[in-house]
Amino acid sequence: CVCVCVCVCVCVRSISDLAFRPDGSQLIVAAGNRVLVYDTADGTLIQPLKGHKDTVYCVAYAKDGKRFASGSADKSIIIWTSKLEGILKYTHNDSIQCVAYNPVTHQLASCSSGDFGLWSPEQKSVSKHKVSSKITCCGWTNDGQYLALGMMNGVVSVRNKNGEEKVKIERPGGSSSPIWSIAWNPSKDEHNDILAVADWGQRLSFYQLSGKQIGKDRQLSFDPCCVSFFSKGEYIVMGGSDKQASLYTRDGVRLGTIGEQSSWVWTCRVKPDSNYVVLGCQDGTIAFFQLIFSTVHGLYKDRYAYRDSMTDVIVQHLITEQKVRIKCRELVKKIAIYRSRLAIQLPEKILIYELLSDDSSDMHYRVKEKICKRFECNLLVVCSQHIILCQEKRLQCLSFTAVREKEWLMESLIRYIKVIGGPPGREGLLVGLKNGAILKIFVDNPFAITLLKQNTSVRCLDMSTSRSKLAVVDEHNTCLVYDIHTKELLFQEPNANSVAWNTQCEDMLCFSGSGYLNIKASNFPVHQQKLQGFVVGYNGSKIFCLHVYSMAAVEVPQSAPMYQYLERRMFQEAYQIACLGVTDNDWRDLATEALEGLDFHTAKKAFIRVRDLRYLELINSIEERKKRGESNNQLFLADVYAYQGKFHEAAKLYRKTGHDSRALSMYTDLRMFEYAKDFLGSADPKDTKLLMKKQADWAKNSKEPRAAADMYLTAGEHMKAIEIIGEHGWMDMLIDLARKLDKAEREPLSRCAVFFKKFNHHGYAAEIYNKMGDLKALVLLHVDTRHWDEAFSLVEKHSQFRDDVYVPYAQWLAEHDRFEEAQRAFHKAGRQAEAVRVLEQLTHNAVVESRFNDASYYYWMLSMQCLDIARDNSEKKEEMLKKFHSFQHLAELYHVYHSVHRYMSEPFSSNMPEILFNISRFLFHNLTRDVPMGISKVYPSRAAHALERLEGFSEMLLCFKCYNQVPGESTNQETYASRQSVACSEVLPLVEFYLEDDISDEEAVSLIDLEVPRVERNSKSQCLRLDDGTEDPEDDPFTAKLSFEQGGRAFVPVLVNRAVLRCMSRRDVLIKRWPRPLSWQYYRSLLPDVSITMCPSCFQMFHSEDYELLVLQHNCCPYCRRPIDEPS
Repeated sequence: CVCVCVCVCVCVRSISDLAFRPDGSQLIVAAGNRVLVYDTADGTLIQPLKGHKDTVYCVAYAKDGKRFASGSADKSIIIWTSKLEGILKYTHNDSIQCVAYNPVTHQLASCSSGDFGLWSPEQKSVSKHKVSSKITCCGWTNDGQYLALGMMNGVVSVRNKNGEEKVKIERPGGSSSPIWSIAWNPSKDEHNDILAVADWGQRLSFYQLSGKQIGKDRQLSFDPCCVSFFSKGEYIVMGGSDKQASLYTRDGVRLGTIGEQSSWVWTCRVKPDSNYVVLGCQDGTIAFFQLIFSTVHGLYKDRYAYRDSMTDVIVQHLITEQKVRIKCRELVKKIAIYRSRLAIQLPEKILIYELLSDDSSDMHYRVKEKICKRFECNLLVVCSQHIILCQEKRLQCLSFTAVREKEWLMESLIRYIKVIGGPPGREGLLVGLKNGAILKIFVDNPFAITLLKQNTSVRCLDMSTSRSKLAVVDEHNTCLVYDIHTKELLFQEPNANSVAWNTQCEDMLCFSGSGYLNIKASNFPVHQQKLQGFVVGYNGSKIFCLHVYSMAAVEVPQSAPMYQYLERRMFQEAYQIACLGVTDNDWRDLATEALEGLDFHTAKKAFIRVRDLRYLELINSIEERKKRGESNNQLFLADVYAYQGKFHEAAKLYRKTGHDSRALSMYTDLRMFEYAKDFLGSADPKDTKLLMKKQADWAKNSKEPRAAADMYLTAGEHMKAIEIIGEHGWMDMLIDLARKLDKAEREPLSRCAVFFKKFNHHGYAAEIYNKMGDLKALVLLHVDTRHWDEAFSLVEKHSQFRDDVYVPYAQWLAEHDRFEEAQRAFHKAGRQAEAVRVLEQLTHNAVVESRFNDASYYYWMLSMQCLDIARDNSEKKEEMLKKFHSFQHLAELYHVYHSVHRYMSEPFSSNMPEILFNISRFLFHNLTRDVPMGISKVYPSRAAHALERLEGFSEMLLCFKCYNQVPGESTNQETYASRQSVACSEVLPLVEFYLEDDISDEEAVSLIDLEVPRVERNSKSQCLRLDDGTEDPEDDPFTAKLSFEQGGRAFVPVLVNRAVLRCMSRRDVLIKRWPRPLSWQYYRSLLPDVSITMCPSCFQMFHSEDYELLVLQHNCCPYCRRPIDEPS
């Protein structure tokens, strides 16, 4: 820090206090009994202000700059305007010691020996508050909420805006250490208000608003009279009995002396927003100083270390922008950095730091050595194992243990020194002297080596990476570049203040000066661009520039020098420059130029940078061709021109090298058909046809399908034309094409038929298949379109397609729940096993899903299917009949179980209890052996048990065959099962009878239909009875025969002859007319009044009223689901 005294004024009387106007244009001075107003621009006295009768002790300016106040020993306060006019005066009981304006509300605090007052322009009176001790100093917080009072008894009292005490800070010294000056830190970066307190116990302390002390007391060697912060709070100025003003950090670390005086410094102030400090002394001296903070820093490659806040060191990685702060807590005087070493010189010692690891991005430093010794030097340099101190003409090399190992004495003042690398412990130094000599010194060699000597003084210098060239900036701002080996001056450039070689490129350097950055490559002209500051480093495309106090890494594209190399077709050198950092467009230009120059190696590397796969494929193909022995560079260049879009040049080279076909392919691939025709002229028709085909391809890709289709037809590419026409649905065009095609062209015709099917023009598709004679495709067309009638007509003429028609037809019927028709279709296709398997699967699904009514229906259909198979296939007759009876039985079981399941699983049931009882009883007698899947014996048991408990059923069943009451469980199962109603499982009054062997079914039916009249035997005359009254069993031959034959308990079949048949009424006989090979079954109703109906399809019997109700509900038979309107 350099302090320059700008102005000194001497007054007759002692200076008690100072205050700046907020804009810094005026300085208010309390001198004797007057208030002096100075212009800070030139130090002239503007006007002395009279109004006080005694010594003026204090002055203060309002934050808004509209008024200021002065306080005097005459116990009065005067408010002055910015125009230097007094507008208000009020008094206290004692002399005024200090005044302070609130920075927010502009409330004025005035403090005397016994009280303090608070005044604001809005108030008519001053509110005063007594204190227990004399107030010596005061100050408001930044937000204007609190006022701190420093007192003679060593106490700091913090009051609110109303004067109430909120915090009391009692200092250890008490009244023996009176508080003489306080100041709040104005920094906006601090989260808490920080109060600096200086007392005459020679201590400086810091407190938070809460009264908590920050850190420890800082011991002073004098009695402080004034404390003042810089505008941003980064530094403190303090003066007192040591007759000087000193600079401190905001933490209280002394940095140095601002200015020494001949008497006590009573007051000091910092000019707002500047580095100017004004001092007021006891002898009347007013001194104005400007503080200049010099930059203390060090740079090595991409690491930059600089001083911050005078006591900290920040190390910045210029590439990654990482920063690390090292707190030294003392004034940092010098900084040096080299590789992993960092040297920091403090007033009484030098600290050596090292990186924790060898990682290039590591930013963690630790203390390696401490040299606890005071050194005075102009420059400091650090190496791997040494530090170098520069003292005017002398260089000293010290180890890290402070042992002096080498010393060099120069013939002139040392102006520049730089470490240029080398093995640890043997590093080389580049030294520039004032007399123009440039030396190289190795730390392990006591003798300096003179590289060269020029006539002008050295200001800056740098050595290239190969150490073959030296760049020097002299005192005339000229950059001179020498060949170190020959001492030859290679070139020189004006307007330079610093220079740096590129660490990654031997032939590139940059220098700055006159607000410009200059980049020079080899011996090409200099490229300039605007840049403020000094160049201190050049690494790749990054230039490290120091501007004022900040270091910045500027990214500078190396485009200009690269193009300079390209102009001379120096492709490899241009590539090296591009690697330092250029734009993608620059890389592409380099690649293109190298490719046209047939430098494929450089071009390939450049195209890899821009990731241009197209050109990389071209280069790889050319390299492969060169490996195979091709060496025609004209042909290679033609390929390059074609890739670059220089088509006419490429065509000329192709023709020149005898590769006309490549030119033609190029034009056609690019859809330049006119150029291709011009290129061909009157060529081979085969080439013309090929050109037409490619033009059609282009039209297709260009979304001009109709033109493409016409071109394909012209070129004879029927398949491609058909694809385009079909994809766009142009049926008229497709019909014309299909009719023009010969029937031998089967593939195009088949493709036309496919598109006709796709767009539902089945008639045209059929026409094409007929034209081709492809009957199978025609059959499949009818099947796919569900035109079954046409398919059946074809099958009648061509039976070999039976499976192709009936199998899909059966599957279609099954998908639409037309299972009977599906079975017939499977039969017609000869797929009887599939028909049965489909129904079996449907049945299984119905049982698993507890759809027992559907399961009954599917089992009935299975039984009828088995009956049909038994009729048609004699080999499987016995097996199928067995399955028929089994499926019939299962159908009956699932049908009645459906009612029980609904009763147990649904909340409501429409069945009467008697019906449920009959159903349950029926199930019990038919589930004596194996229980079918899905049927639970628990449900019938619970239903029957509940009904018996509810109604007390204990009746016996009546057998209508023998008229005996027999227990239900002993009734013959077969007989019982054949006489129950399907709807309610109630036993019907039916008796099955059998015909004698010599009676056929047709004869039996004719005999029954005769209905021979009967004779009344109880009267004397014979009468013909035509009523429906109940006959005497003796009058009915069937009843008489039944009574005669059924004397025992065992089942005896009832055989009837012709006479018995003649006596039967057609109304009383029910016939199950089973198809072959089954025989018909005959049943006689013994109670003609009981109306019984039999379904003509499934031959199941119902009470007539039950049947009619169920038919009305379902419009079909409840068992076999035959529609009611279907003829029998």
